[in-house]
Amino acid sequence: MSDPVLDTMNFLNEVTLRYPEAISFAPGRPYDGFFDTEQVLGHLRRYLDHLADQGRSPAQVRTAVYQYGPTAGQIREIIADSLRRDERIDVPVESIVVTVGAQEAMMLVVRALIRDPRDVLLVSSPCYVGITGVARLLDVTLSPVVEPAEGFSVEVLAATIRRERAAGRRPRAFYVVPDHANPSGATLTVADRTALLDLAAREDLLILEDSPYRLVSPGDPVPTLKALDRHRSVVHLGSYSKTLFPGARVGFAVADQTVLGDDGRTGLLADELSKIKSMVTVNTSSLSQAVVAGALLAADGRVSELNAKAAQHYGDAMRRVLDRLADRLPRRAAPTWACGGTNPAAASSSA
Repeated sequence: MSDPVLDTMNFLNEVTLRYPEAISFAPGRPYDGFFDTEQVLGHLRRYLDHLADQGRSPAQVRTAVYQYGPTAGQIREIIADSLRRDERIDVPVESIVVTVGAQEAMMLVVRALIRDPRDVLLVSSPCYVGITGVARLLDVTLSPVVEPAEGFSVEVLAATIRRERAAGRRPRAFYVVPDHANPSGATLTVADRTALLDLAAREDLLILEDSPYRLVSPGDPVPTLKALDRHRSVVHLGSYSKTLFPGARVGFAVADQTVLGDDGRTGLLADELSKIKSMVTVNTSSLSQAVVAGALLAADGRVSELNAKAAQHYGDAMRRVLDRLADRLPRRAAPTWACGGTNPAAASSSA
């Protein structure tokens, strides 16, 4: 537990709380100015009314917010509807597991997929520190897929797979942030996404897609890998920390892959994640799920529209930061900042 990676989140949170007026580019912390305390109560009320409209009795409504809920989550239908409307991701409700943020989703997926010492998890390098921490805690071997200066390269990934197999190891999955990657800022083109999916299908490789920033970013988003997935090669990891508010600590995993259990029966990967979750966090807070569900219902499932104002703010802030960097740094350095694809959420408080 002395590994410095494991102290990263604590350090970022501590610094932010200690210096609330400072502008930090590290934690991807949403801009507080768009939060309204009263909205939380309104979202909760909307969800309770939704349950009543579905025919739930007062006792059942009370149970839904006060008691332990289903391990896989009690708002999966609402999340599935939102994914269809906003992301064109059409998956069975049963393939969704509601988690304590996307961080728990990473933990569950990695634990379910990697159980043999020969198994390795491929990660785009540089990568999000959270996946590094998960690997440390689960004693999983990471294999870096170096991201060239111009962005993701499917050729580099293919070469890494060949190298690992030649060494007697088994690449099980590839973790990637395809939209405004943390920390590189790169976004995969449609062509890159198609090539990545083709490679995954050929190599029998799962892709762990983590895209927390896409719906709070300016401009038209590129389709998610999961929306383009035709071979169930993608496990989509979602979070409402950036799009709604981090305090809810609600995320989800879309895991519609068919797996063979130890008992010889087939089922969904989501079922295996749910089993692991039941021994980790039991279930995601019913109260937090209720507030998130109310927010999704209020927006008719369209999180992108709910975040239109925030995305514009982040885009303006990003451009101001880039302009100031160009003003203050030598001219030869300015293009480096511009082509880095700066994560707009990181500049959320900039003025």
